[in-house]
Amino acid sequence: MTAARTSQVAPLELVGRRISLRTLVDADYDGWYEVRTRCRDWLVPWEPRPKGAPPPAEDRGSFSARCAIRDRERQLGTGYGFGIFAEGRFAGEITLSSIQRGPFQSGFIGYWIDQALAGRGYVPEAVVMTLHFSFEALGLHRVEISIIPRNMASRRVVDKLGLRMEGVSERFLEIDGVWEDHARYAMTAEEWQLRSRELLWLWLGRG
Repeated sequence: MTAARTSQVAPLELVGRRISLRTLVDADYDGWYEVRTRCRDWLVPWEPRPKGAPPPAEDRGSFSARCAIRDRERQLGTGYGFGIFAEGRFAGEITLSSIQRGPFQSGFIGYWIDQALAGRGYVPEAVVMTLHFSFEALGLHRVEISIIPRNMASRRVVDKLGLRMEGVSERFLEIDGVWEDHARYAMTAEEWQLRSRELLWLWLGRG
């Protein structure tokens, strides 16, 4: 395990108005584990997992291995996983995953937040920061967010940002052992160019 982490790349940090996004490192384990343990019943029902599979391991070694995998994805350009840090502590995660290049130039955003911090606007701010990173730094053309229709907390995030809903994909993803429909929201680079100043001003205080 030690050898795997000696090649760890330098953390990547994005700074917003009230929060920061930073790639997770081994030292983040205690804060991450505290939130995951306290909010497990609130988070697990919405997370991808095949039927009959146990929840992912959350011990320190598994967290370290997960950080190493995320580092490798970042080096390959296939994904970026960030911890959300707010009010001086770890608050949740946001990911830009399944990045495809070639004629697609696309990726998917996913997120979760500490239940105690939900509703304070931290996730919309994190999404705007990730959209900015996706379009401006990575040059992606399309970013999608897929949400179980009854997950009203997650849908409020995209509603606050005014993201375009494209429709519902039936039995799109296996969540907690059930193939769930997902409402699919997206933004393209053309839409970002039209709305970036508005979104950056409203959520980050800059244009």
